[in-house]
Amino acid sequence: MNMLWQAESEMKTRKTTMLGWLLGALRVAVLMSLLIFGMVILLVFRIIERPFFGLRRPVTPFITQFVCRRALAIMGIGLSMRGERMKEMGAVVANHSSWLDIFVLNAKKRVYFVSKSEVAQWPGIGWLAKATGTVFIRRNPRDAKHQQQLFEARLLVGHKLLFFPEGTSTDSLRVLPFKSTLFQAFFNPHLHHKMFIQPVTVIYFAPPNQDSRFYGWWGDMEFGAHLVKTLTTVRQGRVEIVYHAPVKVDQFANRKVLAAHVESIVRSGMPVERQQT
Repeated sequence: MNMLWQAESEMKTRKTTMLGWLLGALRVAVLMSLLIFGMVILLVFRIIERPFFGLRRPVTPFITQFVCRRALAIMGIGLSMRGERMKEMGAVVANHSSWLDIFVLNAKKRVYFVSKSEVAQWPGIGWLAKATGTVFIRRNPRDAKHQQQLFEARLLVGHKLLFFPEGTSTDSLRVLPFKSTLFQAFFNPHLHHKMFIQPVTVIYFAPPNQDSRFYGWWGDMEFGAHLVKTLTTVRQGRVEIVYHAPVKVDQFANRKVLAAHVESIVRSGMPVERQQT
C-alpha cells in the first residue's frame, strides 16, 4: 500500500502542449457557463418544489443529471455503464477516486451524496453541494442519533443516498477497506427491513500514454493543479460505472458484516489486473 500514496510529482505526466492550453481555456469557459446556468435553473425550480413537495425533489435531480452529463462531455471524458440501477429504497456505495466521481455518479443515476460537513464551507463546491441536496454529516458520535434521523427522513421519501465508505479518494487503481460506521444507520428498526444497498464500482481508464493513475486525486494533491491537468489534456480517457445487484440490509447480522460484503463486491468489479494491487 505504500506505493499508493506517492507524491504527485512522481506521476508520469506528459507536458501540456499549446493546443492543450487553448483547449483547456475553452473547456473552462464552457464548463463554468454550464455550471452557472444549471445551478440558476436548479435553484429556481427548487424554490417552486420546496413549498409543494418538501424533501421530495420531482424535477431538480433531472437538472443535476443533465448538467453532469454535459460537463463530462465538455471535458471530453467518455462514460459508459454496466448493470441495472437500483429501483428499491436504499443507498448506494462506491469506491472513491476523484472529484470527478461527483459528475460521473450523478450523470447516470439520480443520487444524493453524503459528505463531511466541512465540504459545505468550501468556496464554490460547498454551494453546489447544498444546491443539489447533499447530506452533510459530522463524524462525531454525539451526532449519531441526529444523523440517523436525517438519513431516515431522506430515505423514506425515496432519495438514493450515496456515500464513499473508504473515507478518502485514491489513485483510482484499487479499493481501500470500507469503514463500517455509516452503515449503522441502516440498521435502524424503521429502515432495517426495507433497506437495500447497491454496490457500485467506478473504473477510470487513463488517457493514451498517460500514467494509469491519471484521474486519481489523493494525498496532498492540490485541487487546482489536478483540475488544470485534466482540462488541458487533449485526448481524454474514459470511465465505466458497474452497477452490481443490490443487497438487502436485513440479510446481514451487523454493519461490519454488511460493509465487508459490499466492499468485496465493489472490489470484484475492478479489472482483474487491479484486484490484487
